[in-house]
Amino acid sequence: MTNWLINEGPKWIFMFVYYLINMALFVYHFMYYLRMPEYFYLNKLIGYGLPFARGAAACLNLNCALILIPVCRNLISYIRGSTRRCCKRNILRLMDKNITFHKVVGYMICVNTAIHAGAHFFNVENFTMVYQLTSNDTELLSALTSLPTSINGTWVNPVRTPNTDPTLEAVKLLPGVTGVLATLALIIMVSSSTLLIRHSYFEIFWYTHHLFVIFYIAIIVHGMQGVVRSQSNIDVHDPTTCYLKYKEWAPGAECDVPQFSNSGPKTWQWVILPVIIYFIERCIRFWRSLQTIEVLKIIDHPSNVIELQLRKAGFKMESGQYIFLKCPSISHLEWHPFTLTSAPQEDSFSVHIRIVGDWTKALAKALKSQGAEDERIWKMPRLAVDGPFGTATEDVFQYQVDVFVGAGIGVTPFASVLKNIWYKYQENNVEMKLRKVYFYWICPDTGAFEWFADLLTELEQQMEDQGLHNFLSCQIYLTRGWNSNQARNIALHADDAQDVVTGLKHKTNFGRPNWDSVFSGLSDKHPSTSVGVFFCGPKVLSTTLHKMCNQYTSLDENGTRFFYNKENF
Repeated sequence: MTNWLINEGPKWIFMFVYYLINMALFVYHFMYYLRMPEYFYLNKLIGYGLPFARGAAACLNLNCALILIPVCRNLISYIRGSTRRCCKRNILRLMDKNITFHKVVGYMICVNTAIHAGAHFFNVENFTMVYQLTSNDTELLSALTSLPTSINGTWVNPVRTPNTDPTLEAVKLLPGVTGVLATLALIIMVSSSTLLIRHSYFEIFWYTHHLFVIFYIAIIVHGMQGVVRSQSNIDVHDPTTCYLKYKEWAPGAECDVPQFSNSGPKTWQWVILPVIIYFIERCIRFWRSLQTIEVLKIIDHPSNVIELQLRKAGFKMESGQYIFLKCPSISHLEWHPFTLTSAPQEDSFSVHIRIVGDWTKALAKALKSQGAEDERIWKMPRLAVDGPFGTATEDVFQYQVDVFVGAGIGVTPFASVLKNIWYKYQENNVEMKLRKVYFYWICPDTGAFEWFADLLTELEQQMEDQGLHNFLSCQIYLTRGWNSNQARNIALHADDAQDVVTGLKHKTNFGRPNWDSVFSGLSDKHPSTSVGVFFCGPKVLSTTLHKMCNQYTSLDENGTRFFYNKENF
């Protein structure tokens, strides 16, 4: 249990505090609107609908303020960089969960929207039913409903017509119209954010997510009509006693006519700062989109992969970071993330793009990727770059031993990382904590990423020339994609110096790694060591590696501690 806390403690403490704050807000506002005398008469009219609606509204205000912050990429990168030296890594890992937290806050908004909308549905129903009730409080409720709609705002029931339809009354009210608009925008945004839509129809996700503008306008305007009204003259009309004397309400009498007013909208006070921060974020993105990007080279790689080598004034990066790329000739709104495959020491920066979707196909076509190289550069469309932005792999030099695990296209961030490590080792004046790197590449077909196999071959040769052949240990696992003839050929060349599949001196394994054996072996080889495990790939394997890190982390003085880091962008 204790070793689990090393990796997971800060995350679950943070989430516990987050949920606790939400619960406290809901309970506080529920009890406030249930018990405060200012809302005594309003509760008489509509019952428990008001406390439920206001409790959920308080949580909505909080979460609508929070949800924009995790997607402010520049702010997150700045916080990550400025706190790296003063905060422990297991705390900084919270920055790597920004998109996960964004999703959690989104789900919380959905839950509270359902409570808030449901409660107000019953509130409007109760407002309209007052005209038809027959109970002990019928005359009192009729008296409250009959209060005049004067300039001083005496009224408390917004429904002024008997025998009307609740739905019709709801759409007559500003909160009803804006509530429906905000809810529809939320439903579309959430439903288009599913994994299937994001992976298969990214453009749909991208465009519908911009409905957040309508959502925020609607929730800010939502309370401006002031339908929820509190009593403003408690000093001359105590509702806990005067409600029994409703037949004697009169100015100057023992109980004056109750007066009601609204306190004005509150949501804007919660969201104004996050909206300003997000607006600044978008201004930075717009400014960057106008900066000149020089395309130095386009390289065609096998299996529909193109490499773009770019240059931009003032561009500074760290290994493993990513950028957002836009091609205005394809779309003025769409930005797509790509991991940088170059090292910080290089004069230019590069990305490898696999042509698999509509946008990447359009980009490849626009870049004339099938034409002669000397004809491409001057014909190319303008590109815009936003970033770079930080990821977990920025911390590879914080550990004595690193374990890199890339699955399929997940090897991309490690191209930059491995290059950077090699460059730093060549700089004699750089003192590095890192002493050993294990790299595990799990892929169905190495042919899809031949450019990466070439990079590994080059690094392997360079390290061997420098006498560092023990520094990098490569383990490549081919999970499928070979037939009987290929298997026979592989067996015949098993004793060759170089692997017949990849050309590396490290041999290719067939099947999947036994992670228990891998982590057990790492624990035995590196006692009293902090091991950083960095992963990029599918969720199923991420869950397995995460469990392995927790399972094999030891709190013993001579034990090994594994710290799990996953790429998120």
